[in-house]
Amino acid sequence: MVTEQTGTARAPGRPRSEKAEKAIIDATVDLLAEGTGIAELSIEAIAARAGVGKTTIYRRWSGKEELVVDALATLKAPIPEMTGESAREDIVRYLAATQQESHSPRIRCIMNLALSDSERYPHLIERFREIAIKPRRDALRAVLRRGVESGELRADLDLEVALAALSGAMLFFTKWRDDDAELPADLAERIADQALSGLRAPAPAPGG
Repeated sequence: MVTEQTGTARAPGRPRSEKAEKAIIDATVDLLAEGTGIAELSIEAIAARAGVGKTTIYRRWSGKEELVVDALATLKAPIPEMTGESAREDIVRYLAATQQESHSPRIRCIMNLALSDSERYPHLIERFREIAIKPRRDALRAVLRRGVESGELRADLDLEVALAALSGAMLFFTKWRDDDAELPADLAERIADQALSGLRAPAPAPGG
């Protein structure tokens, strides 16, 4: 059977053990965070770290790639709730959540591993994008679209370029900055306000 949320193959039969699944996921994350590449990662090593048999893993996942996808997806924090009160507030909330995730060296290490092995494991990165990245992009795209519809953002806004500008700016600071200095606490606000200076709809003319 394939689960609806992860697309992971699971064999019918014994009931799932949430405790075993958590141990397997945690073991996979730990091994990746310690620097084990996806190519070197083995079901045997995961089973040994989790304290389960290999068959326990294969009952839940058809192979290593599917397991790694599920493990990586658990590291993504839930999409922040968008109130819809204003595009700016929702954009800041979205960017702040992205910034918060970057504080974890464990998450940074594992995301780098996933992206660096994308050519060798195209299915893995495709599933990871579908599970962990696409929902976030869809959420931010919806914020921008609501901003256009409400008149807060310019009517001719290129949604995809605006999305890339906002996400890319935060990515620049969280992944490609020149040093490991602490990121400014108001970084999300600064990025949002700088971008919105070009995204906002023009103010109505006096008396208009």
